[in-house]
Formats: sequence, C-alpha cells, structure tokens
Amino acid sequence: MIQVKSEREIELMRRACAVTAASRALAGEMIAQGMLTEEIDRAVHDFMRQHGAVPSFLNYNGYPKSVCISVNEEVIHGIPGKRKLKEGDIVSVDVGAFLNGFHGDCADTFAVGRIDENAKKLIEVTRQSFFEGIKFARPGYRVSDISHAIQAYAESFGFSVVREYVGHGVGARLHEDPEIPNYGEPGHGPRLIPGMTIAIEPMINMGRPQIRVLNDGWTVVTADARPSAHYENTVLITRDEPEILTVFHGAG
Repeated sequence: MIQVKSEREIELMRRACAVTAASRALAGEMIAQGMLTEEIDRAVHDFMRQHGAVPSFLNYNGYPKSVCISVNEEVIHGIPGKRKLKEGDIVSVDVGAFLNGFHGDCADTFAVGRIDENAKKLIEVTRQSFFEGIKFARPGYRVSDISHAIQAYAESFGFSVVREYVGHGVGARLHEDPEIPNYGEPGHGPRLIPGMTIAIEPMINMGRPQIRVLNDGWTVVTADARPSAHYENTVLITRDEPEILTVFHGAG
C-alpha cells in the first residue's frame, strides 16, 4: 500500500533526508586514490550517529555495513572493506539515514582522479537520466512515465538499464510501495499524488544490461564486467514541482 505522508511526516522526512544528503557529500569528498572503502564507511557511520541518525542499511536484511560502495563494474550493494581506490576508478556510493522514524535514501557516482571519457559520459548520462525522469514526478502522471523517460534517455547514448533492481517508495520503511523501474512503456502503474515520497534511482551500464550477484550474496556486478553508474534522490510529489529532499545545503 502506498503511504501518503502528512505535512508533519514530510517535515520529518526532510530532516532525515538532510542527514542522508550530507552523508553522501561527505563520502564524495573522501573519494580519492589510496582511500580504503571501509574508511569511507566508518566516517559516514560516525557522521550519521553524531547527527542523531542511524544508518538505514546497517543490518538491513543482514547487510554488514553502513554504506554501499560499488566500484567500476559493481552496480550496487558493494560491501566496504580493504579495497583501495585507484586512479581511474568510478565509485558509486549509496547511503540511507534513519532519523525520527523516517528514512532518506540517495546515491551518486564519483570519479577517482582522471577517468576516461566513456566513464565520464556514463556518470553524466546516469545523473541526467534521473532529471529526465523527475520531469514526470508530478500529480496525474503514472510511475512508468518516470521509468520510460529514464530508459529512453540512457539508451539514446548507447547505454543500458538494469532491470532486476528498481527505485521505490521510502518513508517509515526504507522500501515502500510503489516500485519504480528504470524502464518500461509510459502510462502504467499507480498515479502520482501529492504526499508520496519516492526514491528514483537509475542504475545504468556501459555495456549490456545483464547482471549477476557475487558469492558474498550482496555485490551486484555487470555480467560483461563493464562499468556501471548509479544516481538516486528521495523525491516528494507536491501539487506542483517535485521537491528533491536529499539536497545537500552545505555545512552548518
């Protein structure tokens, strides 16, 4: 069942999403050659706790860390550890914070130093595909109108869309109805109404769309071992323009 939020609940969502967005920004600042992915995870965990929040992902269905950090061909759910980032890597960071009974959820893909032009284009297109999708995050449109816009934009550049994992509603639970695929024909799925809060998250591959899960049970990689990028924000459906809740407003 889709949860439509009250004004009070939306305000609590804004607070959770502010911590989430700041956590993503912190992780992005730490992306550098020689950095261990577990160092980023630890820093984000400590930051969230200092701001009164709990990492949404920690122990979620058994996930062992606070952040998902996915490098190069890793699509999502990469587990932070002893991996040392190197020049030319692209790093997807997915974070969620739980505060005052509500979750925020967001992700971005960052470059380690200089990356090749194809990887740079992949990151740019993945990010812009989110903004193409959010054009339809308005009352009266249906969920698949967002999905179709994301797919059409990404595929117009020769990239492919991951189909097994999707965006979702977000609120008191990290994953709520409705599911929001990044592909499909327009005009299908639930109608969007004010008060819905959804996580729109394109996962775009440089090569083929097929994926597989590694033996750790979590890390999703591209089947052809080519790079993948991820971009996500928590979005509020309003009576007019959609509001991106996971916007970083700077220190303070």
